[in-house]
Amino acid sequence: MIRRRVLDLCCGAGGAGRGYARAGYEVTGVDIRPQPNYPYRFVLADAIDHLADLITGGGIERYDLVHASWPCTRYARVTAWRGSRDSHPDLLTPGRELLERCGRPWVMENVPEAPVRPDYLLCGSMFGLNIRRHRAFETSWGGGGELLPPCWHRPGLLPFAHKGERAYADAMGCTWMTNTEGRQAIPPAYTQWIGHRAIDHAAEPVI
Repeated sequence: MIRRRVLDLCCGAGGAGRGYARAGYEVTGVDIRPQPNYPYRFVLADAIDHLADLITGGGIERYDLVHASWPCTRYARVTAWRGSRDSHPDLLTPGRELLERCGRPWVMENVPEAPVRPDYLLCGSMFGLNIRRHRAFETSWGGGGELLPPCWHRPGLLPFAHKGERAYADAMGCTWMTNTEGRQAIPPAYTQWIGHRAIDHAAEPVI
């Protein structure tokens, strides 16, 4: 049986990758920094350059899905509170242009305040996780498919806080990561669900 393949750009320590693996994908991660805890095949490279090379030089067709988690520091609220957003590069704009050129189904994930179309806006509470963590997902197919229960910030949900980041990473399901790696991660439950939506979309008949 040939497994579907996903290219996990700006993969970090593998929160997104773990979710896709649970959805049945063979995962290849790409990051500009070494990621010794990444649990799947890993390529040390600039994600923008790597995607551009695959598009122009061939190889992108090996992947059934391309996922990109471009760095969120430029758009995160904490950056505006503690510094200048202009001091952080905008990878989302050139990254989206490449995704739209790649000819494969794609997913782009970022913080809700980023200029990302929220085809899916996910929170840990939708998956029964004891965390509050919103992430927006823009997709090449525009969303749709199976519905989730609404986000519910019930009493006792963990917000992210540095003093409790180990507990937070574990509650996300990112138990193999260090505390620092968990700061940038998303719960695998998010991409496990997204991965199934991509499969559903690929199976839809063309009218």
